[in-house]
Amino acid sequence: MTELKNDSFLRALLRQPVERTPVWMMRQAGRYLPEYRKVREEAGSFIKLCTNPELACEVTLQPLRRFAFDAAILFSDILTVPDAMGLGLSFSEGEGPQFARPVASAADIHRLGIPDPETDLRYVMDAVRLIRRELNGRVPLIGFSGSPWTLATYMVEGGGSKTFRKVKALMYDEPALMHRLLEKLAEAVAAYLNAQIAAGAQAVMVFDTWGGMLTTEDYQAFSLHYASRVAELLKTDAEGRKVPKILFTKGGGLWLEAMTEAGFDALGLDWQTDIGRARACVGDKVALQGNMDPVALYAKPEVITEKVRTILEQYGSGPGHVFNLGHGILPDIDPEHVGAMVDAVHRFSPAYHQS
Repeated sequence: MTELKNDSFLRALLRQPVERTPVWMMRQAGRYLPEYRKVREEAGSFIKLCTNPELACEVTLQPLRRFAFDAAILFSDILTVPDAMGLGLSFSEGEGPQFARPVASAADIHRLGIPDPETDLRYVMDAVRLIRRELNGRVPLIGFSGSPWTLATYMVEGGGSKTFRKVKALMYDEPALMHRLLEKLAEAVAAYLNAQIAAGAQAVMVFDTWGGMLTTEDYQAFSLHYASRVAELLKTDAEGRKVPKILFTKGGGLWLEAMTEAGFDALGLDWQTDIGRARACVGDKVALQGNMDPVALYAKPEVITEKVRTILEQYGSGPGHVFNLGHGILPDIDPEHVGAMVDAVHRFSPAYHQS
């Protein structure tokens, strides 16, 4: 593989010294970019875009042509694994993802197989290999998956939900059955991420989008436990260096102490979590990624610059910080405002890394 020219992102995740705080952005390949919208229209559908390795590579690289991000993230969807399990994924305009065959019984769970990433999800692995080749060592590539709990919510609900009534009913009424589903998903997610690493991903991220809607007790038993199981099963190194692992639980700021023990190298923070207090909580156990409010990118560039300065100041000096939003960028953000954020990180963060 080509030598990595900029490894500041990987070093920051491992709490190693860097010259400045690295920056990337969740959903950085997305609808806020007109060039993405053009490719999406040409593809004909979101699923066709995701399943075409050449197009997935193109949109992964698009933000790097505009902005000096320190990492690329694979363009894909968190629901590729349950789709490969045979649930029949589709996307309806304005309604989000839907499964034709949601999980509703013990028999449904029993029928679920563990997808073979190089056959059932070959299009993802081909995209990873192509992106790595096209990056040519410019920046690291992040692979990702949804967490077992988050995948389970979509699989049981049949799509998105505001109340999570069905998945919580299964969890409360038949906990053993829910654990059986989550065990399968932990195995499937780990196999999927390990295949991404083998194909060329240099860091991996687990998106626990819906962990924050659980009680503390249920979060630890049904979400964090299985995210930790994924971390335990992941490859620890590739190409002669460690592969960092990131866990992002939206709404997980209450559980940082428990999350530091889950086997990940870094924790993503949403915008509601104070990064200074989070650092004091986790100490030197993990790096932190985050956590600017995505809505702040609607503000004037000078306001965005001050928001960046505040977050850098709150984290303070020393290693272990990757600058990011506290959730994915919104689709109607002005790309110039993204540039203001990235420029501010580059301008002000070196002062926090002087030896």
